Order: sequence, then C-alpha cells, then structure tokens
Amino acid sequence: MNILICTGIYPPDIGGPAEYAKNIAEELILRGNDVAVASYNKEKKMPVGIRHIFYFFKILPDMIRADLVIALDTFSVGLPAVFAAKLVNRKIVVRVAGDFLWESYIGKSGDMMTLKDFYDKKPELSFKQKLTFSLSEYVFNNCSALVFSTDWQKEIISENYDLKNKNLFVVENFYGEKIKSFEPKEKNYIFAGRPIRLKNLERLKTAFAQAQKRDPRIKLEIISKMSHAELAEKMRSCYAVILPSLSDISPNFILDAIRADKPFILTKETGFYDKLGGIGVFIDPSDTSGIVEKILFLADDKNYAEYRKRVSGFKFTHSWKEITDNFLEIYKNL
Repeated sequence: MNILICTGIYPPDIGGPAEYAKNIAEELILRGNDVAVASYNKEKKMPVGIRHIFYFFKILPDMIRADLVIALDTFSVGLPAVFAAKLVNRKIVVRVAGDFLWESYIGKSGDMMTLKDFYDKKPELSFKQKLTFSLSEYVFNNCSALVFSTDWQKEIISENYDLKNKNLFVVENFYGEKIKSFEPKEKNYIFAGRPIRLKNLERLKTAFAQAQKRDPRIKLEIISKMSHAELAEKMRSCYAVILPSLSDISPNFILDAIRADKPFILTKETGFYDKLGGIGVFIDPSDTSGIVEKILFLADDKNYAEYRKRVSGFKFTHSWKEITDNFLEIYKNL
C-alpha cells in the first residue's frame, strides 16, 4: 500500500510522537509498503491557522496517492489531514495522543484542573478555545477511525464529543523488553517532561522541599531537554522516577522506567491506573502533603525493595510490530 503518516515532529526532533512516527514507518516499510512521512518543518514558525493551511497543501500530493493515512494528533496535523482526506476521499486513522483543548486551557487560565474535571465541569471557554473544541469535534466525526492509547481516554472523549457510534479503537503504547539497570548511588528521583503547567512542577518542587526537611538524602532532578536515548540511559542508574501531572494519559516516561525496573510515583489521573495500579505508587496531583508522604514512603528502603520487586515482575510487552499490526487490522475493518 501507499501510506502517509502525518506527524508534528519526527527525529531528530525529541518527543513521543517523533518516536512513534519513526517506528511505525519502519515497520510498515519492512512489510513492503511505500511510506511517506509528513512532519512540521517551516510550519513550526508559522501562526496557528496559517501553518494548518500550509501543511494542508504540503500533504495533498501524497494524500492523493495514499491508500491509508495515519495522523498522529488531532489538531496540529489531524485537522488539515482530515480536511485533505475528505477532499480526495481517502481513509484516515487519527491517533488521539493528548488533549490540545485541555492543555491550552490550563496553559492560558492557570486553572489547575484534571482532564476529567475539565470535561465534567465545562468551564467558560474563550472564543479561540470554543473554536478548538468545534474543530476537534469535526476531526473526530469526519475521520475513518479514532485510535486511543487507553480506555480511560477513550471514555472521556467519546462521552464529551458524542462519539458512541464512531469507529473507536485502543492501541496500547510501546511496552519494551527489559533493559539492564544499575543500583542507584543516591536517592535521586527523576522528573522528565515539558515544563508546562499541567505537569504540576511547582507543586512537585514544593513537596520535595518539604520531604527533604525530613529526609535530606533524597534529591530531585528535573529534565526538560534530553534525547530519548540519553534519558533512557540516565534512568538505568537512577533511584526512582516521579510524574505528578494534573493528568497524564499514557506517559512513555513511566514505561521506560518500568523497562529499567525503576519504581515510580505517578498521578492517579492517568489511563495507566487500571493496568499498573499494583505496580507503582500513585498520588492525588492536587494534594501536596500526599505527594510528600509518597516521596518519603518510597525513600524507605523496605518499601523501595517491595516496589522494585513489583516493577521487576511486570513482564508485559507490546512491540512496534504489534502496534503496526493493530493499525493495519483497523484499516482492514474500515
């Protein structure tokens, strides 16, 4: 088949969608498909709207030749890709990676709401945010299929965009084979991610400062710019990882920690809670004192040994080959 993959970022860009696009493209090529990858280049410097129009025209030639189109987000590339696919009558599968509307609302308003609370409470939106909702709704209702990484995310989106009769699928993230890890030389907790409001960094810093008064041995390392390979290497020798986001749908950061048999502290507002609830330590992202206690809980040698044993015993894998199989199976059923 001729397959077009639409993605906002692609290596050497750093980020989950870049790795996702690269790996499924390689798998599809191995099967004899002709694969074109269209990522943002000049568009990164363009204002919203203009970059969507530019990207629309950029992908149109490949779209005309494509048998299948895979878009790896809903707004940046998903919106122009769905418009183009409708124009030339092509099947398009859209992967709902995050939630652009919720992220932009948190970033602009500073209102620290979880993803679920945002849709349950339906706060007053600006004109631009209402437009984002409408355009997202258009994408959801005009693509051939929607792919989510967790049931948790699928339920939230399907309920709030009335998608009960649409083609909705769950394709889990990449769960890799275990990698060799090393004993930590210090009690360092690693946070890695974009320094944006929804990652809850200020509360994490406050909680860690309080925890250090009771246990000076612990240390917090915040990483915002590092390649995936460098981060994975650093993780092999750390003590634990921590991700206190307001919500985090299916963070690859946590899956990389599990591969390295490192205990983790994660927000309970995540699609991973059902699968990993007995494996890691979970926190209420709005409860500073609760975060303090869980940091100190994991700093205890006995508790640490128990949770390292639990993480080590988690053997589930989901390869890029299986992920690609999932997408091709979805295509066959459209």
